[in-house]
Amino acid sequence: MKKAISVLAGILAASAAMGDVAAPAAPPTAEAVLAELRAGNQHHVKVQYTHPHETGARRHELARGQHPHAVILTCADSRVPPEIVFDQGLGDLFTIRVAGNVAPDAEVASIEYAVEHLHTPLVVVMGHQSCGAVAAAIEGGEAPGHLPALVNAIRPAVEKARALPGNLSDNAIRLNVEMVVEQLRASHPVLAEAVAAQKLRIVGAVYSLDTGNVTWLPEKTP
Repeated sequence: MKKAISVLAGILAASAAMGDVAAPAAPPTAEAVLAELRAGNQHHVKVQYTHPHETGARRHELARGQHPHAVILTCADSRVPPEIVFDQGLGDLFTIRVAGNVAPDAEVASIEYAVEHLHTPLVVVMGHQSCGAVAAAIEGGEAPGHLPALVNAIRPAVEKARALPGNLSDNAIRLNVEMVVEQLRASHPVLAEAVAAQKLRIVGAVYSLDTGNVTWLPEKTP
């Protein structure tokens, strides 16, 4: 644990040395950011994009430092690009993409960096309809290469979903999101402490490929 904290501290110091500027005096609240993401998703659903923060001036501004207002942990699936799904621009989202939107150590460390150093107040774990990684976990059998590591991370959600009525895939996708949300909320020392101090909100969501709509999952009380 001490080694992990030391490594994170080293990363933060190196990043500061490379020119990251201080956080804004009054960063947005998680509630305000969530409202912005909801509105941006409706732009996507209605195909009425505003395309914010895509100018050359914005690019040059970001060369001096970044202050993304949300972390989006989502699937690597090419049909689920967060900046389009939420109608956001350069520097708005700290995006982490991995098949099945799972959170092994490297992904958790990336989120810790955004929360601890960039003061990002909101983390969204977003699954999606027809997730191939979840389908692989449902099908079981032998998986080639490094795929077993991915399938094994999702399998607990699949096994839990088998006991529920309704569509197995949809239930497993939702439960996988919920389990990752709980994993992050309980991740010590960085994320759990930020949640306890009410500096961080971690929410789950599922994206529909058919409609483009993001369904936000109910938040459980800590």
